[in-house]
Amino acid sequence: MSWQDEVDELRRREELAKQMGGDEPIQRQHDNGRLTVRERIDALADENSFHEIGALAGKGSYSEDGKLESFTPSNFVLGTAKINGRRVVIGGDDFTVRGGAADAKVGDKSGYGEQYALEMRMPLVRLIDGSGGGGSVKTLEIVGHSYVPALHGFETTMQLMGHVPVVCACMGSVAGLGAVRTTISHFSLMIKQTSQLFVAGPPVV
Repeated sequence: MSWQDEVDELRRREELAKQMGGDEPIQRQHDNGRLTVRERIDALADENSFHEIGALAGKGSYSEDGKLESFTPSNFVLGTAKINGRRVVIGGDDFTVRGGAADAKVGDKSGYGEQYALEMRMPLVRLIDGSGGGGSVKTLEIVGHSYVPALHGFETTMQLMGHVPVVCACMGSVAGLGAVRTTISHFSLMIKQTSQLFVAGPPVV
C-alpha cells in the first residue's frame, strides 16, 4: 500500500502556505519597502537551516466531496534555525494575511514557539509586524468571546525572560499584543522611518 497520494497532498498544502496572503498583499508589502516574513527569516537565518513548525496550520474550504478548494495559512511563521551557527527558535508575523492580526494565527502558534523555546532552553527571536487591535474584535465575532483580558499564555512569556535570551524586532506598525511582546524582551529594535509601536484601543480597531 502506497501513501504517495497523501504525501503529495501534504506537499501541495505546504506550497499553498508559502503563498502567504497572495500576490497582491505580497506586492503591497514590497511596494512599502518591506520584506515578507519568509523573506526576513531567509535573510536572517543561516542558509538552509530553517525548519518550519506548523506549516500546515490554516483555514481551508472544501468541496462537497472533501477536496481542498482554498487555503488561508496562519499569519504566523514559526520554526527553528541557526543564526551565526547557534540554534534558535524564530517566529514572525505575516502581515500579508489580515495584517498580522492575532485572530488569524491559528491555535496560538506564537505561544507554542515560546513554550518550545522555554522547554528546549533555546534563544527566541521574534519578528513582529502585527496590526494587533482588530484581533480581539474578530475573535469575538467568530467564537462568541474574546481572549482579553485573561490572555492565557503570558506566564510563559514572562518565564522566558529568566531562562533564555529573547530578542524582538519591531518590523512595522505594531499594536496591541505585538507591542506587549516587543517590550517583553532582553533586546528590542525598531527600523527608522518604518516601525511604530503603540498600544491598542478604539482608534486601532
